Amino acid sequence: MSVGKIAQVRGPVVDVEFPEGDLPELLRALTIKDEGRGIDLVVEVAQQLGDRTVRCIAMDVTDGLVRGMAAEDTGGPISVPVGKATLGRLFDVLGRTVDGLGPVEAERRDPIHRGSPGFDQQAVAREQFETGIKV
Repeated sequence: MSVGKIAQVRGPVVDVEFPEGDLPELLRALTIKDEGRGIDLVVEVAQQLGDRTVRCIAMDVTDGLVRGMAAEDTGGPISVPVGKATLGRLFDVLGRTVDGLGPVEAERRDPIHRGSPGFDQQAVAREQFETGIKV
């Protein structure tokens, strides 16, 4: 996994410059960490600008980010837990629990950007749709 450096920060938009040939793909997650400043941020590649630079969208506030900070490519997209273990739980956009009930023991995680299921995988029968949300 490659490591780039922040080139520019404009609100939630962060431009990151990478070494030649190590440009991350679109929708790839990058992490920016600085324990001294209390920064643990995930950004998602939204656009490849060329000249070894990608434009990213921050998934949280960008307060404290400065040019030259390291941004590490995670090698994959942002993913969230899926399955029965997630029913009735509350998550943020990164798949972290926000309900204070501890970690989720999900069997698998899926990317947040994913294609829709094919028609052969969709049910045509009427059935109750389980969301895990109580009304």
